[in-house]
Amino acid sequence: MKARAHVFVSGRVQGVFFRYETRRLARRLNVNGWVRNLPDGRVEALFEGEKDRVLELIEFCKRGPPGARVKHIEVRWEEPTGEFKDFQIRY
Repeated sequence: MKARAHVFVSGRVQGVFFRYETRRLARRLNVNGWVRNLPDGRVEALFEGEKDRVLELIEFCKRGPPGARVKHIEVRWEEPTGEFKDFQIRY
């Protein structure tokens, strides 16, 4: 079953390779969408793919890469659109 999650992660999540590790895992899991840094210090991501794989990415975001210190994660479930063909870092 396809799923789409819009995720906001706060804490020490910029400057610790959060976006790159998220992209690496998303591509490995065949999940499409994007990830980006926000001016307020959070990381925002949109995941779309098989629900179990989207859930795996959300679990990764709860801890992040080794240098990260995740304090809070917000997940908004949305209807899948199929608009993405791969997973990218947005700037």
